Amino acid sequence: MAQHFLLSAAARSLSLAKVARMTDEEARDAFRLVRWASTEGQPVCPRCGCMGVYALKCRPAFMCKGCDHQFSVTSGTIFADRKLPVRDYLLAITIFVNEVKGKNALALSRDLDVQYKTAFVLAHKIREALAAEVETLNLAGEVEVDGCYIGGHVRPANYKENRVDRRKAENQTGTRRVVVVMRERNGRTLPFVFKSEGESVETIAERVAPDATVHADEAAHWDKLHAIFLTKRINHQHAYSDGEACTNQAESFFSRIRRAEAGHFHHLSGPYLAAYSREMAWREDHRRVSNGEQYLIAANAALAHPMSRQWRGYWQRSN
Repeated sequence: MAQHFLLSAAARSLSLAKVARMTDEEARDAFRLVRWASTEGQPVCPRCGCMGVYALKCRPAFMCKGCDHQFSVTSGTIFADRKLPVRDYLLAITIFVNEVKGKNALALSRDLDVQYKTAFVLAHKIREALAAEVETLNLAGEVEVDGCYIGGHVRPANYKENRVDRRKAENQTGTRRVVVVMRERNGRTLPFVFKSEGESVETIAERVAPDATVHADEAAHWDKLHAIFLTKRINHQHAYSDGEACTNQAESFFSRIRRAEAGHFHHLSGPYLAAYSREMAWREDHRRVSNGEQYLIAANAALAHPMSRQWRGYWQRSN
């Protein structure tokens, strides 16, 4: 029996202990090499793009000779206006990618010895940066489509005579949402959140190439896909794969998000469901990549991403 990738030595190319032993100066150098990799770590002014930059002696920052703009290794990135040491951000990224099924903010706050609020926002900033990879991506080839309903749990009453049929709309909370995934075979994964699977057809038409072959299950709302794509259907009451149609890769994504919900986050419904689903899509797409490579991908995404409009000053807005 072949060894699982996560158990192999190839999956371990980064040590958390090595990052934790870094000094702040070494951490800044690591960020500098990642952010300005195209210039071999030579800082570039984020305002005017000038390479005529020199380091300040009074504090760990740079000044541009062209426009006199002062900046640090995190200026203009999603980590801008930081208050933690740079090493803690490297640690946060390392801890984040090392968790196969996700990292909740409470555990991250304990690992970094910061408030829960700090860890919550920091983790969501990393999720936002990773999601930017596929913000404008379209899928092609063989694409599997399916939906997974999450949230809106109704607890049954204690006594049997007081229990109601939780399948009926009048007995539901109204907070249940469906994560609809479009997964390209041997490619990327795009999840979106809707109130019902039927609402996703328009988005699927926008994000999947017209010449793609779409695989879906027997649900009636997928009938509309036949007018747009070459569509293959599988009836899950009879089989999960029949040699023609199959949505098992979409189901694999749902397995990951279900395990993340049960084992790490415990509650994924609400306004953050889309962020968590995009994180799980990134983890699913990079499941065969070593933790060192995942760390570099996440660090590069964070340092290439501009300041977050959603998470900058999040708690100051009393959200």
